[in-house]
Amino acid sequence: MGFSLKLRYCRLVSVMMLLPALCYSDNFDKSRATYYSRPDGLGTPSGACGFGEYGRNISDGNVAGVYRLYNNGIGCGACYQVRCTTSPQICTDKGVNIVVTDYGQGDNTDFILSHHAFEAMAQPGTADRLFAYGVVDVEYQRVPCQYVGHKIQVKVHEYSRNPDYLAIIMLYQAGKSDIVSVDIWQQGKWVEMRRSFGAVFDMSNPPLGAISLRFNVQDSTGSKWAVEAPNVIPPNWKAGVAYDTNIQL
Repeated sequence: MGFSLKLRYCRLVSVMMLLPALCYSDNFDKSRATYYSRPDGLGTPSGACGFGEYGRNISDGNVAGVYRLYNNGIGCGACYQVRCTTSPQICTDKGVNIVVTDYGQGDNTDFILSHHAFEAMAQPGTADRLFAYGVVDVEYQRVPCQYVGHKIQVKVHEYSRNPDYLAIIMLYQAGKSDIVSVDIWQQGKWVEMRRSFGAVFDMSNPPLGAISLRFNVQDSTGSKWAVEAPNVIPPNWKAGVAYDTNIQL
């Protein structure tokens, strides 16, 4: 009943103003967005988060570079619903759900969307009009990432060199929580790995044998917890290979 009343109220205001209007939720924050153009319309494999090809293809290429939301790499892999508010004749009510895979700043923007993601905010047949703006007003909210059929994968980054240097990055992290740090089990205790850049954690002279990790997680309320992944990386690990876990956050 409350939603119905709010919706009717919004429509009434629109009629009284004699102007088209869109109804927006108080749960959204306001910002601006632009886009970067690649020939394939997808993300970039060289993004600041370190995701590689995953950062180009994940979510059908509906990805973005962010500015304030990057948070020194903690924001990498987060999902947001972004919808333009520039024009009700052009913008859809739903907008687009994106995955953060890069860092970037435009003309007072928080989002630099892939070409696919920017187009997805437009009504059918109006994408050219939206692109013509270049930069548009948007509102956004954090939403859970959803990866059907996937648990978290730990990818050994291409920079790694067995046995001297190990760099890792987590893929397919669902939900709305963030991995703020990663510990590695070494010589009978948990040792914190360094955040190298973006979502990449690394360590020189990693332990020999199977490698166990601990993910230190925080949600939007500030609650923190740890999740252990024993023996998740095999002794003969190889750079560029992603190893499955049995966990999801």
